[in-house]
Amino acid sequence: MDHSAHLTGTTHDHSAHAGDHGHHNHTGAAHHGRHTGASWSTAAKATLHCLTGCAIGEILGMMIGTALMWGNVATMVLAIALAFLFGYSFTLFAVRRAGLDLKSAVKVALAADTVSIAVMELVDNAIIALTPGAMDAHLSDGLFWSALLGGFAIAFLITTPVNKWMIGRGKGHAVVHAYH
Repeated sequence: MDHSAHLTGTTHDHSAHAGDHGHHNHTGAAHHGRHTGASWSTAAKATLHCLTGCAIGEILGMMIGTALMWGNVATMVLAIALAFLFGYSFTLFAVRRAGLDLKSAVKVALAADTVSIAVMELVDNAIIALTPGAMDAHLSDGLFWSALLGGFAIAFLITTPVNKWMIGRGKGHAVVHAYH
């Protein structure tokens, strides 16, 4: 049996253990029906994927809301809605291109991205809301951009471990990997 699979986080064939009756104590959780841990690199890539969609949607929403002279709440609601839309769209297009029908692709996108986008948006928008003056700053103000970009950076740092945990359990972005 190849024990290196446990150390690298790769999966292995359970049938190789047909006669061992679970007597081996390995660091990998695959023996117990759970997925092995995801790498930080995989989690970071998944988080960057979500961050890209969130950033496009959120910036577009802020620009539209500001241009239409909407209030802070309406602008933030639009920005969050567009962040989810663009975040889901990136996954949706990728799995559709891989051959999934639309209904299945929507299910995969929802399963892959909902928690990641929600955590990212919660953190990012909380930082913007808590930064003095950021909610009243205009698109031409450095404060607007520093709060927004700083929020994205902190959201990335918080969301990456969440994605690592989820991918390691076969959830979140792990559901997309079967279609790449």
